[in-house]
Amino acid sequence: MPWHSNAFADSLVNKGNEISEADVYKDKKSTEYSTLKQAKRPEDAGFSSEKLKQVDKLINEEIENGFPGAALVVIKDGKIVKNSAYGYAKIYEESEMLKHPQKMKTNTMFDLASNTKMYSINFALQHLVSEGKVDLNDKIQHYYPEFKDKAGDNVKGKDELRIIDLLHHTAGFPSSVHYHNPDRAGELYSQERSRTLEMILMTPLQYEPGTKQIYSDIDYMLLGFIIEKVTGEKLDQYTEKQIYEPLGLKNTLFNPLRKGFKEKNFAATELNGNTRDGAVNFPNIRAYTLQGEVHDEKSFYSMDGVSGHAGLFSTTGDLAVLMQVMLNGGGYGNVKLFDKETIDLFVKPYEMNPTYGLGWRLNGNSSMEWMFSKYANEEVFGHTGWTGTVTVIDRKNNLAIALLTNKKHSPVIDPLTDPHKFYGDTYSISQYGSIVSAVYEALIQ
Repeated sequence: MPWHSNAFADSLVNKGNEISEADVYKDKKSTEYSTLKQAKRPEDAGFSSEKLKQVDKLINEEIENGFPGAALVVIKDGKIVKNSAYGYAKIYEESEMLKHPQKMKTNTMFDLASNTKMYSINFALQHLVSEGKVDLNDKIQHYYPEFKDKAGDNVKGKDELRIIDLLHHTAGFPSSVHYHNPDRAGELYSQERSRTLEMILMTPLQYEPGTKQIYSDIDYMLLGFIIEKVTGEKLDQYTEKQIYEPLGLKNTLFNPLRKGFKEKNFAATELNGNTRDGAVNFPNIRAYTLQGEVHDEKSFYSMDGVSGHAGLFSTTGDLAVLMQVMLNGGGYGNVKLFDKETIDLFVKPYEMNPTYGLGWRLNGNSSMEWMFSKYANEEVFGHTGWTGTVTVIDRKNNLAIALLTNKKHSPVIDPLTDPHKFYGDTYSISQYGSIVSAVYEALIQ
C-alpha cells in the first residue's frame, strides 16, 4: 500500500406564531413515512447492476493505489441500493504501517467532521423551528445578552446579528479561531468548554455582517450553544435523545469512546494525533493515531468533543436513515422531526450565493461540480467534511448518496512546507464528484 502516486431574511415568518408543537405532532401516529428496505437487486430501484460495478472498480483502484478506505451507501425510492465497504479502517499505528491492517466494514463508524453541522445543528434547528421554539430572525443577544459590540471593536454589528446570519455564514466571523492553541488564539485561548463559550462571545468580527460570506466554524459553534440555551440540554444529549434515538440510530453520537464503543469500531484519521507528523505543537496535543476521537482540534480540546461544527460520528447505515428523513419531508416511520416547509426554507438558495441555503450546500452553479457531479440538478443539496465525508441528497430523483472515507489516515506530504496536505487528499475519490458521477451514471434512464 505505497503512498505515491436580506430581503430573503425579512420575508421569513415567525413560525412560533403559526404552528404549535401539538400541531406538529398531532398526526405522529397516523402518518407513516417511508422506511428503508434492502433492494433485492439494484434494478428494483432503477439502477444497473453492471454499472454499479464500475463504482466499485473506481474505488477499488484507488485502494490498490494506496488510498486507505471508504464506505458508500446509495438509497433510492425508499430502498437501499448499495451499502459497501472498501479498503481499510486502519493501516498505520502512528507512522508505522500495520502488518495486518484493519479492514473497513459497512458498520465502521466515521468522524463526520463538518457533516456534523448538518446532522446535528441543522437537524436540531429544523426540529425546533417546526416546533415553533426558534425563530431564525431571533438576535443572538436574545440568548446571550453579553454578545454585544464594544467601544474598541474595529468592526461592529454584533448587536443586530441573528441566527439566520450564522446559518448563512455572513455574520462577520473569521473562518476559524484556533481557540485551543495559545500561540494563535492569544487572549481567546481556551481548552475548557464553558470558557470557550465566553471566548466565542468575545471573538471580534472580521468584516461587516452581511457584506460578504465566509464559511466559518465559529458560526456553528455558536449555533450549538444557542440550541443548548433553548433546550436546556447539552448538544449531544439533546440530539441523541430527540433525533437519533427516536429514529432507532445506535451509531450516531458524540464522544463514542465514552459511551461503550471501542477503537476497533472506527475508521482511523490522522497518524500522529494533531501534530501533522511533527510540524504542529500546542498544549495537550495528541500524538497517537486517532481512532474514535474527533480529529478537529477546536472540538476535541476546546469543546470536550461536543460542538456544532465537528464531533459527530456515524455509519453509512445510520446516515441512510437521516438522508431518508430529508427525502420524506421530515419524518421516518411514525416519527416526525420537522415539516417539509421547514426543509424548503433551509435549502432555499441564498441570494448572495446560490450554492448556500441555511447551512446546507447547494448545487447552485458549476463551482459545486467537484462535490455533486455534473449530473446533479440545481436543487441537489448536501455537505462535506474535512476528514473525507460527503452527503448528496436529490429530492427530484428520490435519491441520496453518502460517501465516507478516511483520507486523512495517511502521511502528510511535506510537514515543513505544507503541514495540512495529506497523501490521501491527492486521490480522485477525495474530490467526491467522480464517485457521485458514477452513481448517477448507473441510473437506468
